[in-house]
Amino acid sequence: MRIAIIGAGIGGLAAALSLHAAGFDGIRVYERAADIRGLGVGINLLPHAVRELTELGLGDRVAALGVAPGSLAYYNRFGQEIWTEPRGLDAGYRWPQLSVHRGELQLALREAVRERLGDVVGTGHRLTEVTEGPDAVAARFATDTGPVEIEADIVVGADGIHSALRAQRYPEEGPPPWSGLTLWRGTARGPAFLDGRTMIMAGDGEQKFVAYPLSEPDAAGTARINFIAERRGTGTPAVDWNRAVEAAPIAALFAAWRFDWLDVPALIEAADEILEYPMVDRDALPQWSTGRTTLLGDAAHAMYPNGSNGASQAIIDARTLAYRLATEPTVPSALAAYDADRRPATAALLASTRQTGPERVMLLARERAPEGFAHIHDVIGADELAEIAASYKRAAGFDPAALNARPSLSAVRS
Repeated sequence: MRIAIIGAGIGGLAAALSLHAAGFDGIRVYERAADIRGLGVGINLLPHAVRELTELGLGDRVAALGVAPGSLAYYNRFGQEIWTEPRGLDAGYRWPQLSVHRGELQLALREAVRERLGDVVGTGHRLTEVTEGPDAVAARFATDTGPVEIEADIVVGADGIHSALRAQRYPEEGPPPWSGLTLWRGTARGPAFLDGRTMIMAGDGEQKFVAYPLSEPDAAGTARINFIAERRGTGTPAVDWNRAVEAAPIAALFAAWRFDWLDVPALIEAADEILEYPMVDRDALPQWSTGRTTLLGDAAHAMYPNGSNGASQAIIDARTLAYRLATEPTVPSALAAYDADRRPATAALLASTRQTGPERVMLLARERAPEGFAHIHDVIGADELAEIAASYKRAAGFDPAALNARPSLSAVRS
């Protein structure tokens, strides 16, 4: 079967690996960029995604790239603890949560594709048009050497928030809507904080800081730390995710955020590079699959990073798509089943991220105690805090008991 995957990001590469593991051949990946350079900063792979990578035989390879956090802690802008919960293996999952560098993960998946499928990734291919026939799909690309046309049995659009396939299907959609928030993301070496295995989020709906280690502490007690600084009403809605900015103005926004356990402005100042990202997403679509084409990852459901779920959902898309293609009798029925499995779930998750997902605890603390509190339970009850965390896990598909008991998505076509 000829399968064309548009985009060699995490979702597209995971799709190629998943389809190969399900017994498909004829897989090709077409990437718009001239080179796959492994750009970006840190991301979190949640246990439901790590399960899928493990079942693809990549668990140890990916785990070696970063750190498995044992807890997630929320604080207000004064550094007062709101809520802490265990994560990964410490929370009873059979698989860890992993904090890794996005670019390093992409390169690791690219290498796995090369090892298992061979030289199937073509760079410098910008999709310009897809035309469906009854039994095949024609995809046309612009390249440096002129137009290229290929024919496939299936075309998968895994080409990100600016997906060309999505734009062709929904030409009136327009640019991604901006939330009014701007993120500044970077990595820096700095003193390990708390126990060295905790992901922290501090602040509220107007201003927030996220940090988590990407390496174990060295002999001097320092680690490679990923951070995200966020502020409302500052920056630009232009979606250029590789725009570098100076550290000093960002650090100045957080000048007062010097906690006993973390010096926020000092960490920002220590960054090698800071990239500015407008917080944008995409509205949920009424349909991903049409005939022999479908969408995957950010092309299908770009969402705010509240809850650390973007890359994880793309990996689950990839595995679900391969499972349905391996177990359904026809390509159209498989793509329709994939759509029915994933589209409603991600639409609900997208809606949750627009309501800040599990980070709602920080908004409530700010709303109910803007100047801080003596004890969080004077402000938000323990049951309310626990239910906010649990409800997001249910919506995102990584409730511990449900995930541990769910049947595998591994399948091989007959």
